Amino acid sequence: MSTTNREQEQQEQANREDRVLERIEVFRKRRPRFRDEMVTLAHGAGGRASAALIDAVFLEALSAAATAAPVPGGGSELADAAVVELPSGERLAVTTDSFVVRPLRFPGGSIGHLAINGSVNDLAAVGARPRWLSAAFVLEEGLPVEELRSVVADMALAAESAGVQVVTGDTKVVGKGAADGMYVTTTGVGLVPAGRHLGTRNVRQGDKVLVSGTIGDHGMAVMLARGDLELECDLRSDSASLAGLVENLLAAAPGTRWLRDPTRGGVGTVCNELAGSSGLSVILDEEALPVLPEVAGACDLLGIDPLYVANEGKMLAVVPEVEAEAALAAMRDHPLGRRAAVIGEMAGEPEGIVILRTGFGGTRIVDMLVGDPLPRIC
Repeated sequence: MSTTNREQEQQEQANREDRVLERIEVFRKRRPRFRDEMVTLAHGAGGRASAALIDAVFLEALSAAATAAPVPGGGSELADAAVVELPSGERLAVTTDSFVVRPLRFPGGSIGHLAINGSVNDLAAVGARPRWLSAAFVLEEGLPVEELRSVVADMALAAESAGVQVVTGDTKVVGKGAADGMYVTTTGVGLVPAGRHLGTRNVRQGDKVLVSGTIGDHGMAVMLARGDLELECDLRSDSASLAGLVENLLAAAPGTRWLRDPTRGGVGTVCNELAGSSGLSVILDEEALPVLPEVAGACDLLGIDPLYVANEGKMLAVVPEVEAEAALAAMRDHPLGRRAAVIGEMAGEPEGIVILRTGFGGTRIVDMLVGDPLPRIC
């Protein structure tokens, strides 16, 4: 290579770096200043602190990421999966997620079930049909091989039930005490059928908000499984693949606007993200929220609102009012949607706010989750 060509390549590389830095600076000026100096557990809870960290650190540097889609009024919508269009015209959905739950096994599931179902549900939430997954394991020195075998067997069963294949993976081992037994990261790929375009940009005033079943089951099941609380009840995680339920819903209500599985931060936080991205308000009906008595009782004792407790087998949906009845019937016709309910509606004002109509006839604001009352649950 000649000196001239080398200098030209170096100049082009320098120009590319300058453009990246310029984009970061523009992005930084648009955002409120991020003042946290240390990462805390709250930054992983899926609430306000998580959103601030993602906004100020990751999006600031990676603002061209496919997961950030423009929304009306500026800003971007962070979906559970990125939808990318191939040169052939086909559209792929891609998602990735890490699972750090403690304990590794709990009533109704394990970290293996979560790793498969979590990625499958993230793909389903953008309208994709899940097809392939990768799985990466960080294993702690001293982990019993039989426990690892058991978790991998759970993954195999969950993948078969969801109709997906685990096609590649990776394994790393870290020192004793560095990984709570194991961490699992899965990446999922699915195909988005032609004509499906879900997102908050589609949401309209008057649309109905539905949930596919009881809320807070997973978070409370994991908390009780840790044995830190002297509570005993027959409560199981709701971890499950929702791809089939979503297909039922979209067939019955083809005008469905938006979907989301309310994991970390729960229904309350996800509804805040919906309100913020759509520029509308979400009006929830407290008496319509499906909550198991066991979950309600445990939440009362701990001083936690079920709206902020994680779910691993529930889907939120926004559908046009004219399709709400059909959408509800389609959900209830699926084994995982027997307790589906219409829990609210989209309104024009107050913009970007979630309001809960209480059972006493009053209202209160449902803000984003602050802090981390239930760490390491997914």
